[in-house]
Amino acid sequence: MSEESIKIGYIVSVAGSRVSGILISPDAAGPDHDEAALTDAVQIGKLIKVFTPRSVAFGVVSSLEVRNPSSPPSGSDARILEIELFGEAISTDVDGEGGFVFQRGVSVYPGLGQTIYATTTGDLARIYSRPDASNIRIGSLYQDDTLPAYAVTDDLLGKHFAVLGTTGTGKSCTVALLLRSILTAHPQGHVVLLDPHGEYGSAFGDMAEMVSPDSLQLPYWLLNSEEALEVMCSKEGPQREGETAIVKEAIMLAKRAYAGEGEAVQHITVDTPVPYRLGGLLQTIDDMMGQLDNPESSLPYLRVKARIEGLRNDPRFSFMFSGISVRDSMGEVLSRILRLPVAGKPVTIIDLSGVPSEIVDVVVSLLCRLVFDFALWSERANATPVLFVCEEAHRYIPRDVNKGFEPTRKAISLIAKEGRKYGVSLCLVTQRPSELSETILSQCNTLFSLRMGNDQDQEFVQRALPESAAGLLNALPALRTQEAIVVGEGVNLPMRIRFDSLTDEQRPRSATAPFSAAWDQGRDNSGLVDETIDRWRRQVR
Repeated sequence: MSEESIKIGYIVSVAGSRVSGILISPDAAGPDHDEAALTDAVQIGKLIKVFTPRSVAFGVVSSLEVRNPSSPPSGSDARILEIELFGEAISTDVDGEGGFVFQRGVSVYPGLGQTIYATTTGDLARIYSRPDASNIRIGSLYQDDTLPAYAVTDDLLGKHFAVLGTTGTGKSCTVALLLRSILTAHPQGHVVLLDPHGEYGSAFGDMAEMVSPDSLQLPYWLLNSEEALEVMCSKEGPQREGETAIVKEAIMLAKRAYAGEGEAVQHITVDTPVPYRLGGLLQTIDDMMGQLDNPESSLPYLRVKARIEGLRNDPRFSFMFSGISVRDSMGEVLSRILRLPVAGKPVTIIDLSGVPSEIVDVVVSLLCRLVFDFALWSERANATPVLFVCEEAHRYIPRDVNKGFEPTRKAISLIAKEGRKYGVSLCLVTQRPSELSETILSQCNTLFSLRMGNDQDQEFVQRALPESAAGLLNALPALRTQEAIVVGEGVNLPMRIRFDSLTDEQRPRSATAPFSAAWDQGRDNSGLVDETIDRWRRQVR
């Protein structure tokens, strides 16, 4: 048995993909359809269909309006609905047993006076049918929660994607759900996740390799010149220029001295990731300072030495600047970060919450660069695709080019523009899309947009999305938690979905602190202050 389509109105205006219609009264919709059924059929974001001479055109309701309403409003007032057309079925056997093949775009437009119908469950099932290509289930359709929503794996990963939404809308759970769905289907994957707040550790269980400053060494000699200058020189001011020249020359000499004699030494530059001794670097600076004719010229050398010694002696920076002995551990570092081999843990969660704020941008820059450069220098035939997930992306690639750390922006931008050539995919996650680099976000060809109340954020996202999604985007401020508008290459069509639920064990620890429960319990806080101060001083979370 075929489903009966509800009549909801008639076409009164056609302007390309934008169509206007006038709603009919409930009585005209049919004896089995009351006002509630008609109202439900024309909700913002609902799909409609219109028969044309050679096809069936489908669209999404973008707005509703009563033009020139009487006072008080009357049932005879003209009620207008605006529709964005997005696709068609060439076969007119929409409700028959044979079904239809849906395709994007509209080749035959509806005419004036044509009847507008609500779509049926069968229509939706065909329009949003499971893709033939490799895919993952991510949730259910807003229009009918009995129908699953899918994403195309290769298009999602191969062309970058972003998760956008206000705090509290479920961004972290969305990221966890997407990654778990991908890795359940492809357990030999390779995902590097930057976790600025230490919230994802509980979301992946045994699937994840947890990395923090306490458990991973990122040796200083992996830093390129820009990153090294950021940590070893004054931040700004007239003294920085002189210090940068000193550090660059000293690092190159220290690297060549460690490498010894041989032809390979000639290829070493200040940016070559080869080991050198920190003590050797300080000795080189001393030697350079000893060649000065004017003692007053030694001040920048002394400042650089003091800063390097401070880094070496500060336990907060021990994950990068500790150790008297030096060895080439680059292979071990890359193997652990990139999960080569996977060994049952396809996700590397890099907990940045314990990284000192003075150096966190440098660490992010280094990690981005290591991931991209490894892919760049790998043989194409043996290259291992990697997904790089950047939480709080607006911190590292802000829209204002004068803000943020330029090497980090450059590293993420390189992944966004060139990563797909070398098998590096990018996922950007942010709660403030309007503060994010529009150039870099434009490289993300699939967007998961959760609720946004800020007008600037909404306008920014609307500029980044295709016109065919305009009707869905009007719902952005009213989306419920766990709902999203999904558009782009990773899905067959723009759609509003409700994400599948995660168990408590699979959720990131990102819930808002329970003030009322904590304050009602009257906890015994004796010893809390002393314990907190101890952790504070030892920098242990």
